[in-house]
Order: sequence, then structure tokens, then C-alpha cells
Amino acid sequence: MNLVTAVGVSLAYGRHQALAPSDFSVPSGGITVLIGPNGSGKSTVLAALAGLHEPVAGSITWSAGRRPSLSFVLQATKVNEALPVTAREVVMMGRYGRTGAFGRFTSADHEAVDAAMERMAISDLADRHLRELSGGQRQRVFVAQGLAQPHDVLLLDEPLTGLDIPSTTAIDRVIHEEVGHGCTVVLTSHDLDEARAADHVILLAGRVVASGRPDEALAPEYLAEAYGRSPHADPDAPVLDDPTHRPVDTPRPGRRS
Repeated sequence: MNLVTAVGVSLAYGRHQALAPSDFSVPSGGITVLIGPNGSGKSTVLAALAGLHEPVAGSITWSAGRRPSLSFVLQATKVNEALPVTAREVVMMGRYGRTGAFGRFTSADHEAVDAAMERMAISDLADRHLRELSGGQRQRVFVAQGLAQPHDVLLLDEPLTGLDIPSTTAIDRVIHEEVGHGCTVVLTSHDLDEARAADHVILLAGRVVASGRPDEALAPEYLAEAYGRSPHADPDAPVLDDPTHRPVDTPRPGRRS
């Protein structure tokens, strides 16, 4: 069963078209990964699902007839790390939807925040200021904020990009726990291995190139269409995470360099 269905959806920033008219759907439950090259529209589609970016054409329809309870987690790199707030205060912001920014927090709010921080293994960072935390620690703080917010759908913008191993492990574990609790998780990624481990994939390149099970949406012909002549087009080729380094033509035995 589809949780949400998009028909002919086009997304733009002013005159710049971020997504050409496209159809796609997100199944209920499981993990859906939005993947594609830089500038392909991944984050824009995620923001549209969150209701933060209105389509210029087409429709996004939720199965219940209305948008469910959503929790939208930004990349920590997109947030001002110099904000004069502690880790706990950031997580507590996840309760604002219930109390308002100036409302009184109840014991249930504090318990939800404590539980979210414990799940992300950041309880010991509660009184540390955001600017004092590493990139991985900050990302765990923002994921905890998303967990503290009541939700049926968890939207995550590149939650695992460039993180240390403890943070990657903690966030990956929580993502699968959320699915086990009946939550639908939608995340953006640039990592093909993450996409291949998902339940559903939407491959983007300024439009939806393919969607479906990973083995369907990540077929070599679709990867070639999305990425062009790139290592991504060959499922057996290594993928370089650092775009500033290029492969070296290593001399073969008997060949002069």
C-alpha cells in the first residue's frame, strides 16, 4: 500500500526547475531512499513531502487524505552550529509542535526528550553547547530532536553523510528501530550501498528516472541515465566518495607508464 502518491509533480525555485514533472510513490512502512547526483532534486522532494515546498504543478496525495504526523530532520551541516543552545535544548525543540515555543513542558515532554537522547547515545552531551560538538554528535542531536517529536513518518536529509562510525551506527540502528515500530522512513542519500539496502528507491536526476525495489530502480541502464558515464553506472565498479581525487591509470605488467 502506498503512503503517498505524486502525479505530474514539478518543483521549482523561482525560475529554476528543481524537478521536472514526475510520478512517484512512497510505500507505507519500510525505508525509502531518494538518491541521485548533486542537484538532482533529492532534498527538494523531501521538503515537498514535508509540506515545506509547494509543487508548481501536479499533486501529492496522502493515503489517509491528509498529511500524517511528520518529523523532518535536516543535515546538521545546514544548521547554524553557533546557535547559543545546548544539545538538550535542541532536542526539546522537537516538542514545540505540541507546546508551542513558549509553552510549558510537562513530565511527558521531558520523558520523550530523555528517551530520544538515550536512543541516540547523547545523554552525556545534554549540557554541551552545539558549537562544542563534533559533526557526528550534532547530527545525532538533530535526529534525537526528530525522534522526540510525535510522528508516523520520519524524513531525514542525508543523515549518514560524512559521519564517524559511532554516529553512523547509532543513526542506522534507530532508523531500523523506527521501521520496526511501524514508522515509515524516507531519507536522501548519495550512497548506493545505502540505497541497495532500502525497501524502496526513487532515483532522481532533475526528474524521477526510476522507482521501485532497489534491484529495479538501480538497474545499470537507469544509473547510467542518472549519472552519465560514471562509476555509478557499473554496479561492480568502486565508487569514489571524494570528488577531488580521480583514478590513476596504473601501469599493467609489461606496460610502460
